Amino acid sequence: MSEIRLTQYAHGGGCGCKISPKLLSQILAELPQAGLFPNLLVGVESSDDAAVYRLNDSQAIIATTDFFMPIVDDAYDFGRIAATNALSDIYAMGGQPILALAVVGMPINKLPVTTIQQILAGGAAVCTAVGIPIAGGHSIDSPEPIYGLVALGLVHPDQVKRNNQAQAGDVLVLSKPLGIGVMSAALKQGALGEAGYRQMIDITTQLNRTGTALAGLAGVHAMTDVTGFALLGHLLEICRGSHLQAQLAFNRIPFIDSAWQLAQAGYATGAAERNWSSFAEVIMLDAGIALWQRQLLCDPQTSGGLLVSCAPASVEAVLAAFTADGFHQAAVIGSLQAGPAQVTVR
Repeated sequence: MSEIRLTQYAHGGGCGCKISPKLLSQILAELPQAGLFPNLLVGVESSDDAAVYRLNDSQAIIATTDFFMPIVDDAYDFGRIAATNALSDIYAMGGQPILALAVVGMPINKLPVTTIQQILAGGAAVCTAVGIPIAGGHSIDSPEPIYGLVALGLVHPDQVKRNNQAQAGDVLVLSKPLGIGVMSAALKQGALGEAGYRQMIDITTQLNRTGTALAGLAGVHAMTDVTGFALLGHLLEICRGSHLQAQLAFNRIPFIDSAWQLAQAGYATGAAERNWSSFAEVIMLDAGIALWQRQLLCDPQTSGGLLVSCAPASVEAVLAAFTADGFHQAAVIGSLQAGPAQVTVR
């Protein structure tokens, strides 16, 4: 790990930096709708992962930006995580990345140039692995370290995977285990061992490339990635947009083993409680679910997995696609049915 502890320069880290769902909805409430632009296939109206604009009958461009403060202390790893997380929004829409721009804000009077170079190098390494350039960007002198990407991708207009097209009877599949926020909290307090740290890096730098392949499956109706609003928050966005309710089986949800143990020991993020307060009124939890387990359901994920809503007949193909890409903990975690937008966890 780096001798410079990047997390000490930030009041938050990773996708836990996001504004709470409730406050964000208030901020965006007066934003004008984009109804005058017929080629804008996806805008702000459905709280989706990225904007999508139709270029022609066979191409639509996906545009997104994502950036945050350090979730880890190692500069190179921070850059890799931030880039992987930003590209995830392209994959969540079913697209293929084509180009990225860097978003850089650094306290230049506190961090050495070599540290900033390593952050950028980590992001560049991820983009090189994907086969796209970082073709430019913008930088500022800021009080806290900030890094991320503007990412652009392409998708066929008929294969855009929105978060508001789920159907009653769909099955919910989650590709990555939960618990990154808990692990980041433990890291800040010096309680995350080397093995846990490596596991955290492996999960947060695993690209959600499977989303591109899932775009071609007719039975995949909706898709999103699980990030700062946690599993419950992002699932609720699917429910609200699709006018459905969700049933989750708690014992089928994959969790990171070390995060499970850390949560039991009392480690949690402030963002988990902010998330819970934003949507508690429409979440029905079984009485047997303990507080620390609830916090895992509300745990902000950085570079989290894909949450897929698909027809029952497509579950086997979806799980096979995830397994082929190395998502060995991908699992069916629940289902959707007609009813008011809410999530029940049993």
